[in-house]
Amino acid sequence: MPDLTPATSSYPIPSDEEAVKFEKIRSSIHENSESASHYVACEIAELIRSRQKEGKNVVLGLATGSTPTKLYDYLVRFHKEEGLSFKNVITFNLDEYYPMEPDSIHSYVRFMKEHLFDHIDIPAKNIHIPDGTLEKEDVRAFCLDYEKKIQQAGGLDIQILGIGRTGHIGFNEPGSSLGSITRMVRLDRVTRLDAASDFFGLDNVPTKAITMGVGTILSAKRIIMMAWGEGKSDIIHKAVEGKQRESIPATFLQNHPNCEVITDRPAASALTRIATPWLVSECDWDDILIKRAAIWLSQTLGKAILKLTNEDYNEYGMGNLIAEIGSAEHINLQVFNNLQRTISGWPGGKPNADDSNRPERRDPFPKRSLIFSPHPDDDVISMGGTLLRLVDQGHQVHVAYQTSGNIAVFDDEVIRFLDFATDIQEGNQELHDQFKEVRTFLSQKKPGEVDSAEIQNFKALIRKGEALSACRYCGVPEANAYFMNLPFYETGTVKKKPHSEADIIQTYELLQSIRPHQIFAAGDLSDPHGTHRVCLQIIFQALERLKKEEASWLKDCYVWLYRGAWQEWDIADMEMAVPIGPKDMERKKNAIFKHQSQKDSAMFPGHDQREFWQRAEQRNRETARRYDALGLAEYEALEGFVRYPL
Repeated sequence: MPDLTPATSSYPIPSDEEAVKFEKIRSSIHENSESASHYVACEIAELIRSRQKEGKNVVLGLATGSTPTKLYDYLVRFHKEEGLSFKNVITFNLDEYYPMEPDSIHSYVRFMKEHLFDHIDIPAKNIHIPDGTLEKEDVRAFCLDYEKKIQQAGGLDIQILGIGRTGHIGFNEPGSSLGSITRMVRLDRVTRLDAASDFFGLDNVPTKAITMGVGTILSAKRIIMMAWGEGKSDIIHKAVEGKQRESIPATFLQNHPNCEVITDRPAASALTRIATPWLVSECDWDDILIKRAAIWLSQTLGKAILKLTNEDYNEYGMGNLIAEIGSAEHINLQVFNNLQRTISGWPGGKPNADDSNRPERRDPFPKRSLIFSPHPDDDVISMGGTLLRLVDQGHQVHVAYQTSGNIAVFDDEVIRFLDFATDIQEGNQELHDQFKEVRTFLSQKKPGEVDSAEIQNFKALIRKGEALSACRYCGVPEANAYFMNLPFYETGTVKKKPHSEADIIQTYELLQSIRPHQIFAAGDLSDPHGTHRVCLQIIFQALERLKKEEASWLKDCYVWLYRGAWQEWDIADMEMAVPIGPKDMERKKNAIFKHQSQKDSAMFPGHDQREFWQRAEQRNRETARRYDALGLAEYEALEGFVRYPL
């Protein structure tokens, strides 16, 4: 999948001694999580094979969660395709929720079986996972025995870690001590919020867990901590470059002599050598890096771009830029004009106007604009102001809802709609019997249990009705709303199937039927369970197929990426910023309100508990404030876009 870090993707990653001078843990940055996971899997496989030749065991400390799943996929592949045996491998898992039955869909026992153990030849007696079924009074003795078994096995050769948003490793939450060992802990609220989507609600997330301690982890001969995505960039920066402190347990890894942090580019984006390379060594300056540096300097000093001086640039490691360009005034004007040109109230292009300095072309007019929405409300949440502007300015707007979004509907919503239906059709015995079956199922349903196909369909219809209501409000004809219900999503659970040819073909055929002049797609890759990422990958693969076929209409098509409820583009990356006035902000919020099943409380809020309309409003206003602080015109709000090159 193409890298979506526009400002850094074209640059080599500096790794010389000078470039990494701020990093207190060795860090390896890979193009993506696939190559990074393969790198780690190869190291583990090499150690297993070398120990087999010596007739010795390998002791691995293993992690769970979304981060190591690709690693386990590669290990399984090495076993099946290359004959890698795990008979000499002993494993100890980091943690387990408490209490937790091993066959629960939330159990780490089940996770490890599904992702690794059931697919390799590791002896069952060599597998060790904390026991979530113990009586409370037996936990302490179990934990001491767990420590003893690790020592008897010869100690951990490699410990695999992920990292939580609080900086926790394992379930060692903020406040964990350097010498802590395996024990029961109380989970931090942030950790529980991050797990809420998997448990279908915060109330269902356990409050305790059994975890290896920081001291246990640090006793490993080698530690590999992995992190993927922009959502982990801030905590990776703190763990790798920050001071050691108990409030961020991952910083204790700085004490380990053989620890390595493995990331993809987005997760490393806040490291000094990536975010501000001019602070570590001289740079090869181009327009993109100059823009990023000037904006950073303006924000750091709290000065408008046009007020930056030669001395400001020199003081912050950019003396060679001044020497190269000639003066701060020249740099400031270049960057200011670049930013000014990104602002456009005509996201579909302004007819009969000079478009040489505008982000969108004036012709053709009107345009066919296709908005891909991963969930049934992402269109209005993420780019509702732009959508309204496109409709108001006479463009032919089409909206493709890529997934049904059915797992994000509360059970009570189904009951509410069926109550209405049975009252309207009083005496309809078939509907009455159906309603009775649904009520019975839902009354006995366990947290996280998969809905029946019938209930999944009801929930999809609820979200479809809300999306159509929002379309009508925004002026999009119902005939221009497409409910794709892509197959990869339709599992009824948080965990989705890998996308398939069927998903790509469906997207390809829609693109061919509309032949848009503009495509808007979600570039927000930090949604809680990855739907946006998969939806974007499907679009890219369909576009690649069209490029190979040399589809004529594609040559006259722009692809714009928006971001959603979880993050915003950096201003240095934005290539189009669409102003939203007070009236249009109210209209955008009203369109979001049409999605009543997501109002007041969403099933999957992520780490932000605010309603989606509140997040959208704050994010758009904050973008406008940042433009204003740089010295540009003051707007009520702005929606930002990055153009994806075809």
